Amino acid sequence: MLMNYYDVDDLKKISHLLELHNLGELKIYRADLTDEGSFEEAVMGCHIVFHTATPVDFASEDPEKDMIKPAIQGTLDILKACTKAQTVKRVVVTSSAAAVSINKLNSTNLVMDEECWTDVEYLYSEKPPTWGYAASKTLAEKTAWKYAKENKIELITVIPSLMAGPSITPNVPSSICLAMSLITGNEFLINGLKGMQILSGSISLSHVEDVVRAHIFLAEEESASGRYICSPINTSFPELAKFLNKRYPQYKVPTDFGDFSANAKLILSSEKLTNEGFSFKYGIEEIYDQSVEYFKKAGPLQD
Repeated sequence: MLMNYYDVDDLKKISHLLELHNLGELKIYRADLTDEGSFEEAVMGCHIVFHTATPVDFASEDPEKDMIKPAIQGTLDILKACTKAQTVKRVVVTSSAAAVSINKLNSTNLVMDEECWTDVEYLYSEKPPTWGYAASKTLAEKTAWKYAKENKIELITVIPSLMAGPSITPNVPSSICLAMSLITGNEFLINGLKGMQILSGSISLSHVEDVVRAHIFLAEEESASGRYICSPINTSFPELAKFLNKRYPQYKVPTDFGDFSANAKLILSSEKLTNEGFSFKYGIEEIYDQSVEYFKKAGPLQD
């Protein structure tokens, strides 16, 4: 059921959602993270609410305006809608590894778990590349926890790492493009992948389907509570390049990066999630095999 009026551009953006009508009842509502109260109609009557959206603009000259404030305000508005509905039993919010792993520590072999938080003071003072996104995810999640505690909302946050794997969206998601950059040879994104290790301490990966399954699992698991890291793969930029070069020799993935550190500073631990009873379906081989096939069909890659 398509609610309200959508113009042609909107219909193109949600075409993949409209196709899901074949799988069962689906209602689509117009809403905006910056439009207070716009989620109330969609949330009304729901028992479980998933909040997965966040503004992303890595090229923004004003991250506070373009990402941080709307992420915080949007999260707060959705939680207020859940309170108003009075039917919501659990809210599952998609956070990010960017809300966990970024810090000034110079140690190695660090293990980051759900007790760890990104150092927001460091982000604001140093303003490293893409700092606005990390700040937005960290502050939005902290806002969610504060509101949930004060208003007695049962909240779960899922913390995925860089996601890859096939997508049903009309456009290729930016996360998959970043994960595939060593294969496609996109220098801008390759530098972004390097920057990810420099900023967050590792290249950690997850399959989009595993992340979706984790959301549903934690929404339904009665014993679940708190934060959950969802990231089965921890590696470094040079090690990932070596793996891809060996597995897909036809793409001639470079492996010489000078003195760039071959060792990740940290790993993201998904032990809490697996101890809850969740099992990951996909390892790094399956993640990239499926991503390569998806890119061949979507157009960005040829043999």
